[in-house]
Amino acid sequence: MTLRLYDTRTRGVRAVEPIRSGSVGVYVCGPTVQAAPHVGHLRSAVALDVLHRWLVTSGYAVTFVRNVTDVDDKIIHDAAHNDEPWWALSARITRAFDDAYDAVQVLRPTIDPRVTGHLPQIIALIETIIERGHAYASGGDVYLSVRTVDGYGALSNQSLDALQASEKSVPHGQTGEKRDPLDFALWKSAKPGEPSWPSPWGAGRPGWHIECSAMAVEYLGEAFDIHAGGLDLVFPHHENEIAQSACAGHAFARLWLHHGLVTAAGGEKMSKSLGNSITVAEALATTRPQVLRYGLGAAHYRSSMQWSADVAAEAEAAYSRIETFVRNAGDAVGDTEVDEALSKASWDEFAAALDDDLGVPQALAAIHSGVRAGNALLAARELPALAATLAVVRRMLAVLALDPVDQWPAGSGSELTRVVDALVALAIEARGHARDRKDYAQADALRDRLTAAGVVLEDTADGVRWRLS
Repeated sequence: MTLRLYDTRTRGVRAVEPIRSGSVGVYVCGPTVQAAPHVGHLRSAVALDVLHRWLVTSGYAVTFVRNVTDVDDKIIHDAAHNDEPWWALSARITRAFDDAYDAVQVLRPTIDPRVTGHLPQIIALIETIIERGHAYASGGDVYLSVRTVDGYGALSNQSLDALQASEKSVPHGQTGEKRDPLDFALWKSAKPGEPSWPSPWGAGRPGWHIECSAMAVEYLGEAFDIHAGGLDLVFPHHENEIAQSACAGHAFARLWLHHGLVTAAGGEKMSKSLGNSITVAEALATTRPQVLRYGLGAAHYRSSMQWSADVAAEAEAAYSRIETFVRNAGDAVGDTEVDEALSKASWDEFAAALDDDLGVPQALAAIHSGVRAGNALLAARELPALAATLAVVRRMLAVLALDPVDQWPAGSGSELTRVVDALVALAIEARGHARDRKDYAQADALRDRLTAAGVVLEDTADGVRWRLS
């Protein structure tokens, strides 16, 4: 089957048909490194990491570009508030984002360009847009003339008349005089105490939107396959990227993919400005990183989701069932030869789910179905079929970066897990002694207390095994 993704611009699911056979170029709007990453940022990274990994698994050579906005109004403001150089804040928060991505095993991008490293490309692009009659200089600023752009508003499904009446149509912070309220800044003139770079229009710095158009073309070409980001970027950011690129004569992105947002308890978007964000550091203080990845990736990428203690607990329970099966099945099969034809888990169902607009909920359902079938095989001691089922389950887990053996080896050998293993083993031993002396009431009481704690005991021919309920 061919991978199909929902395209925001055409409002329908479309097949991914790469411009260059065998390779896919993806541009992702990465973070503005203003403040510590929160779980909303990580949800974005995990959702798009699934896209990255599935493209690689499907045999494509992937060029994955995720930019870093390392100079911006918010960065300058927060740095001044912290009495810190803007570049020091930017560097510190960039490292925090890298650490957050690494914590949940998001693949590093092929390229992670910074705005400050691409001023020549940005200035050249602005010059091209001016030469083609779509932008003008005013008071040290440069503005794009929106009414010269055919089809402006198509991505966000808005008309120019509706935008004219919208407050969102009027960008703030520019000093020049605009010819039309809809026009937006490509270049901002220098302000006292702010970073700036020389340009044909005077010292200044890039507008927010132009940076992505320049960096995407620099690394992926004037036409590329997929542009991705959050739903909150559809307007104005991505709408303006399309406009700029069209004005420069670039075909730009063939397909636009947008993921849903993480919301707070009241349904608001999680963000620092609203004061409702849960930082990645806070989440990892109470949730294992593999469980955080599982929980943030379990919902379909286009849906919104909340992150809470209850969601984390559900993710822990679900992922622990997978871990327990993989551990117990691995112990049981040992070196048993693997013949995937005997598997009771379905790779085809899993692959079909991901090919259908990255249907991770259905893909996880295929994994859990394989786990249930595998547990039945484990209980029946059908080792050849169990070995095959385990292999397929782990193959599916690897695509989602959830394999407890190869990708999360600490998941079965961490300090906490070793403690739990030892405590459950003591309880099992005490239960065995009670049964030996025919004190069945005590044996049943021990089993009931374990069950109440979420530990299920299974009496097998090889002894007692345990798993989380």
